[in-house]
Amino acid sequence: MAEGKKLVAIYNARQIEAQIIKGRLENEGIPVLLSYDSSSLVFGLTVDGLGGVKIMVPERFAEQAREILRVKYNEFEIGEDNQPEAGESEQD
Repeated sequence: MAEGKKLVAIYNARQIEAQIIKGRLENEGIPVLLSYDSSSLVFGLTVDGLGGVKIMVPERFAEQAREILRVKYNEFEIGEDNQPEAGESEQD
């Protein structure tokens, strides 16, 4: 995959929160992909990660996106504690 095209997960959220964050980042010119399984839409809840939504952005926008979320949501853990587990941070 071309450099800068690799997607990384910057945050895990619930479906509604993910849609809001997606709109906020896209408004700043950052392309966003939401990665989720169908259970998040069907059941509308998150339990132990099931039903969660990964907010994915191109690697070159990752730090900018994290900073926007830190400022907007006052969440200093974005990019640290909210990272997906090893092996889940990329999408080819």
